Amino acid sequence: MDDVLKLRDLVYQETGMFFPDEKRYYFESRFNKRVKALTLRGFNEYFLFLKSGKDRKNELNLLMNELTINETSFFRNKPQFSALEKIIIPEIVKAKEGTALKKLKLWSAGCSSGEEVYTLAMIANEMQKTILKGWNIEIVGTDISKRVLAKAESGLYREYAVKNMPELYKKKYITQKGDEYQVDPGLNKIIKFTHFNLNDDMAMMFMKGFDIIFCKNVLIYFDINSKKRVIQHFFNSLIKGGYLFVGFSESLFGINDRFKLIHYPGGMVYRKIAHI
Repeated sequence: MDDVLKLRDLVYQETGMFFPDEKRYYFESRFNKRVKALTLRGFNEYFLFLKSGKDRKNELNLLMNELTINETSFFRNKPQFSALEKIIIPEIVKAKEGTALKKLKLWSAGCSSGEEVYTLAMIANEMQKTILKGWNIEIVGTDISKRVLAKAESGLYREYAVKNMPELYKKKYITQKGDEYQVDPGLNKIIKFTHFNLNDDMAMMFMKGFDIIFCKNVLIYFDINSKKRVIQHFFNSLIKGGYLFVGFSESLFGINDRFKLIHYPGGMVYRKIAHI
């Protein structure tokens, strides 16, 4: 096996992210960027550094910054957020009627630079004036890249990120500062950003009690075995009747049959089958 494929397979072992042979140009060019940045002599030297170098964990994080595509925006795929507000959250509130548990817990897995997390926070914050009044809201955003998490925590974005925001939310939660846009820091009271590897089985076991999980355009990086493992962890992380949103072009077909597919106007969501 050549050194580039050895590196590819090491990334898979560490993260669960798999890049097929036909994408060799893509992952080889990313490896080459890090080889040059570290002034190493070649791919084998880089492989040995990632395998046992004293700074291997930090370097793996830097490599993830190169390998992952972090293009997103606020209210991306609006039908999902419309379904969340008009269908999903009301269903959760109804299911918890008569109980003392007035808590809504959401997880944005693979949250990138945070636009999805802040979108969820804006929706939940508005709904605390109506059906979520008196509820405790907790939103967790996780990603394998520390660079995008730092951007998320800053709450500063370019015009591209806010272009699809409804005016109601834009006027209330966004302040323009020169050529940047600042998210209302008040939303941070219900948000927590955390560095997280979805391939870490032990860490995944501690992610419990979620009503809703968003994991959009993340599964595309995993092979079938990694997908099955991650989705099963999501199943365990959700409460009975909890919901899982995936990307518009993604599906759990052939991956996990313990979710019920539910259609809504403009899209679909998976629900944890309550009796399992």
